[in-house]
Amino acid sequence: MNEAEAVRLFKCLADKSRLQIIRSLTIEDMDVERLAERLDLTPATISFHLKKLAEAGVVSSYKQQYYTFYTLHREVFDTPIMDIIIGASDEASEQEKREAEYRKRVIDAFFEYGKLKSIPVQRKKERIVLEEIAKSFEAGRVYSEREVNIIIADFHDDFCTIRRDMISEKIMEREDNKYWLVV
Repeated sequence: MNEAEAVRLFKCLADKSRLQIIRSLTIEDMDVERLAERLDLTPATISFHLKKLAEAGVVSSYKQQYYTFYTLHREVFDTPIMDIIIGASDEASEQEKREAEYRKRVIDAFFEYGKLKSIPVQRKKERIVLEEIAKSFEAGRVYSEREVNIIIADFHDDFCTIRRDMISEKIMEREDNKYWLVV
């Protein structure tokens, strides 16, 4: 199910009358008049809601003599909600592009000639800056505090604050004056 279909389904389910119609159709296929009588709604209201349910792929209709019966597509409800939510987003690539552009703007704003001009106050921006500095460390290697200070000092004079913030942001871990990147 793509994102547009998921939105249509959730909008469709966000109505009490439609939920009552769905509940009734779980029992048996019904025509508009029977649903109207059962739910104490007008046939026009039932028809309106059935049209919305059909557009969302929840119900379909078939003819039987003079009547149009509606049947529930149970397979729509077999998919767990988390699978629908986690499913591929139509805008995932666009979101990734916007995020990459934002990261670049932050890095360009706070770094000049490879040096950090200032430590960002905003946490999100600081996280991006710290991740950029962390690229100077090798994954899997254990560093002494002195080595960490020297690497960070290449970016900014306040290496103590940056080192502490890298640990608090869980970019690095420390134990007995030994430091390593969290992978």
